[in-house]
This record gives sequence, structure tokens and C-alpha cells, in this order.
Amino acid sequence: MLYSEIEIPVGSLGTVTLRSYCPQCDPAWPAAYRRPAAVICPGGGYRRRDFNEDEPAALALAAEGINAFIVDYHVAPSRFPRPQQDAGAAVHYLRTHAEEYRLDPQHVCVMGFSSGGHLAASLGVTGQYPEIWQEIGLDWKKDVRPDTLVLCYPVITAGRYAHRDSFSRLTGSENPADHSPLSLEKLVTPETPRTFLWHTWEDKIVPVQNSLLFASALAEHGIEAEVHLYPKGPHGIGLASDAAAHPELQQHMIVPDVQDWFRRAVRFIKQ
Repeated sequence: MLYSEIEIPVGSLGTVTLRSYCPQCDPAWPAAYRRPAAVICPGGGYRRRDFNEDEPAALALAAEGINAFIVDYHVAPSRFPRPQQDAGAAVHYLRTHAEEYRLDPQHVCVMGFSSGGHLAASLGVTGQYPEIWQEIGLDWKKDVRPDTLVLCYPVITAGRYAHRDSFSRLTGSENPADHSPLSLEKLVTPETPRTFLWHTWEDKIVPVQNSLLFASALAEHGIEAEVHLYPKGPHGIGLASDAAAHPELQQHMIVPDVQDWFRRAVRFIKQ
């Protein structure tokens, strides 16, 4: 596997770190061979980036023949749209360096967990906010829009079922009225990418209604989607295995019945 840390430009705003986990290609393989790619956005409530949702996912994707990249996007005190611009710049970077990484520029997935799911989903619906992409010299449809979204117990809505802390940190405001423009179920259009969603029914941090509202909006607009709901499992379980949880200290994070989400997501990405 080829690992590297790259500082990529975000327009004139500065840079963001992209960590790459790419399986090596056999030199004998055809030059035209290309892998799918995935940009990973870990959660953390826009306050931090959770370690159990970044490298474990990247290593698992690489083992499945998917070029994986973790974006170390800015968190609070940075505000919207900087995290979105970081992730959008990562997608653009991969598409413009496809030859270097032997990836398919038309097969780029963005995978996000919790608030990272909000970030990932944002890239699929913010064509309505072209000014945030123009600020960093990008076009949403050509440069930023993912080909596939994988959203893992995502923060979506700024309404009744909001994870309010995520929106407060992202906007710098405690006023729910300031959060409403970033309620993503309201921004879905026919141009939103095909989406894989999963959530646990008993999630007490980000209610399952977040995924249900986004799935409903996708259905209304005829967007291809695959949705999985699991009855048991706490928030933030990542792969739901001991790859991301210490088997003694975080036993409650290991939920065998949930682990099949990853296999299903890989299939969805590769389709």
C-alpha cells in the first residue's frame, strides 16, 4: 500500500491535508486500469475528527481495492463553508491527479460519519450555493459533485431532530434560524448523487430520523439509494468491529450485526 500526506490548495484560503491509502498496482497491469476512489470525512461534531472513523475505514477500503483518502478538514473555530471547501478541494484534487493515483475520475465516492456525514452530503447538495465554490475557483458540477455518497449515521437536519451542537459549531451561532440553510434534506435536487445510507435505530446522539429524512428527499427526487437500519448499536461505532474499538475498553462499540454495512457499501461504491 502506498501511504502519503499531501497538502493540497483550497483556492487562496490556504491548504488542507489529504492522507492517501492506495493499494499498489502491479506494473504488468494495463496502463488504462483505474480504481474507484473514496474521500473519507470522519465525524466529531465539527469540533474534532474522530480517529475511529478515519484510518480504520481507509485501511478497510484499501483492502477492497478502493483508493482511500482521509481529508483533515478544518473544524471549529473554522466556520461554514471552510470544511465543505476543504472536502470539495479534495475531490477536485483527486480528479485532476487521477493518472498519478490510477483512479477513475468519474468514480469518486465521499464517505462521511456523523457530522462528517453532513460534510459529505453537503458536497452532494450545495450546487445551489455556487458562491462557496467560486470562492476557491471551482465549479460544483464539474469539480466537486461526488459520483456516490456513503453516509454513516449522518447529521442531516437542522430541524426537530437536529444534532444542535454540530450546527452551532459549523455556523458559530446558537440560533436555530441560522442553522436552517444547512438542513440538507431541504437541498436535495435531481442532481444529488446516488447515496448509500445506514443508521442504528437506537442512536441517541444523532436520531435515526436524520437518515430517514434524507432518504425520503432522495426518493422524492428519484435518486438511487440503498438504506440500511440496524436495531442495535450506539452512535459513533464506525466499522462496528474491533478494527476501530479496543475490545476491552469499548466493547459496546463492537456490534457484529452492524458490521455488514461495510460489505454492502463497498458493493454499492463499485457498482
